[in-house]
Amino acid sequence: MLMLADTPVPFALFGEPGVHIPYSAIEQMQTVMRLPVAQRGALMPDAHLGYAMPIGGVVSLEEAVSPSFVGYDISCMMQLSLFDLTPAEFMKHRRKFAAALRSQTSFGLGAGFKAGQRQHAVMDDPRWTATRLLRSLKPLAAQQLGSSGGGNHFADLMLVEFMREHEPYRAGDQVVGLLTHSGSRGVGHKIATYYVEMAAQYTRQIARQIPSGYEWLSLDTELGQEYLTAMQLMGAYARANHDLIHDHFVAAAGIGQRYRVWNRHNYAWVEEEGVIHRKGATPAALGEIGLIPGSSGTASYLVRGLGNAESLQSSSHGAGRWFSRNEAKRRHDEDAFRQRMAALDILHFGLEPDETFLAYKDIEMIIGLQEGILVEVIARMTPKVVIMGGKSDDGD
Repeated sequence: MLMLADTPVPFALFGEPGVHIPYSAIEQMQTVMRLPVAQRGALMPDAHLGYAMPIGGVVSLEEAVSPSFVGYDISCMMQLSLFDLTPAEFMKHRRKFAAALRSQTSFGLGAGFKAGQRQHAVMDDPRWTATRLLRSLKPLAAQQLGSSGGGNHFADLMLVEFMREHEPYRAGDQVVGLLTHSGSRGVGHKIATYYVEMAAQYTRQIARQIPSGYEWLSLDTELGQEYLTAMQLMGAYARANHDLIHDHFVAAAGIGQRYRVWNRHNYAWVEEEGVIHRKGATPAALGEIGLIPGSSGTASYLVRGLGNAESLQSSSHGAGRWFSRNEAKRRHDEDAFRQRMAALDILHFGLEPDETFLAYKDIEMIIGLQEGILVEVIARMTPKVVIMGGKSDDGD
């Protein structure tokens, strides 16, 4: 029978323990790296305690996939569109654009649209018939198509300033963009819940004393291949949700689009060296374009990966939390928050106390720990309209 190793496989840290990365996240990652299938790992500077593997953790598993290391919001992702709209024109008509965005988005638990309001080819994907579970979840997917989760999921209108050349833009260019954060909604959560339990049952048959949440499925099993199929379908579904939000906003606002880019950060990539799990971490291969969001009242960044081998070619997926959601709520100062948002001239809708900028690490510090090591900054994005789901969270 397989068991935890006495000592963890070494993993890279991109931040100082106890200063940038909480000791709790490091201890959690040590458990990950004691698994008999663990090969290599890394913690990004935004890392913090998760429900098994830390958020901001990356691990390579040998011929195995862990549903809980992918997470409950399968293929949660970022997407950015840039428009044919000057910053001056946007700010002059900002409330109109905010209203257009609000009219085309739906956030939170149970969010969705009336039948026929949102359509996408992803609903014709043959993978919906691959298993009984996927067939049963297709109606829910159709209902929630084009919607966003609650919690830290958002749709922000941003002022974007380029720091480096990136076709078709040059350093110094200032444009307007829509940045969204969402994933596979209730369908992804239900798939994750099912396969986390299946992984627990499978791992109990081949291993002893594996902690709850740290189980896996071997790729050479039917269950492992089933999960990969479901995960990859959720990748296509999450991407469709973002495309619909962006496409419907462009149509409602009556503006042209010049550029679009996306990346996912809760996923498993089957590669030659192993199955790379990024739980709240962004792919950052050499030249790969990524998006690292800040929080409600801070900047976000468009970046280019530097292909750092120690990080398993990864970067952070955001600023990362200093403390739990409950502690964030306890510390929240509503007056300070509103004064800050007013001083920064940010229109905000749907924010909860555990999702304000006060709950997160300093994004400038997090970017500074990665610049020239994991990524290079292409553009800095400043929020001017922030729309969030609040209340519930699909799990990041």
